[in-house]
Amino acid sequence: MVPALEKIIAESDRIVFFGGAGISTESGIPDFRSVDGLYHQQFSYPPETVLSHSFYKAHPAEFFDFYRTKMIAPGAKPNRCHTKLAELERAGKLSAVVTQNIDGLHQAAGSQRVFELHGSVHRNVCQTCGAVYSAEWICSREHEDAAGVPVCPVCGGRIKPDVVLYEESLDGGTLERGQKNTTKRVTQRIAVATLERLDGDTSRGLVNLFDLNLRPNEF
Repeated sequence: MVPALEKIIAESDRIVFFGGAGISTESGIPDFRSVDGLYHQQFSYPPETVLSHSFYKAHPAEFFDFYRTKMIAPGAKPNRCHTKLAELERAGKLSAVVTQNIDGLHQAAGSQRVFELHGSVHRNVCQTCGAVYSAEWICSREHEDAAGVPVCPVCGGRIKPDVVLYEESLDGGTLERGQKNTTKRVTQRIAVATLERLDGDTSRGLVNLFDLNLRPNEF
């Protein structure tokens, strides 16, 4: 562990952890902006376009092909960072994880209080009846139309990942709950990985940034 980070953890008793894509690169999930990240790979459409609400509506087959192959990582396992955070929570030192990640690895490692700002690939919701399906169900391709778009086996409705796409707003409830946990009797806020901006209210106070990016950033 980074000595400075180890010292901060030892001296703190109520920590909130902010994390992004860099946390999961050790689990084999690429980030977005590093040299080998998604934004530097060649696709038929730019990832920012594919991962937009309008593209999901207009080109569902292409969207789900990208979603299945690039956004879901069925073989990924929590790495040491994920498990250490879960250990800190069990020890009573970590009060919450606020993450941009959609891979569910914090929960897989045992963390209980996780606020997923961008949603999760493990929840895929029928837009008609509200039925929820797993990432494994999406990848199984058992219920698709002729174009390869998953359809709800209950009502035949369109499925949408519970993931915040470009052109969509963050979930207000998740933001509110996350903000309460970042301002309530917190002794340290630790930001790690590819979170490049912290909200003004959140960053006002004790914030320690540790950069695990695969590329330089302004910090």
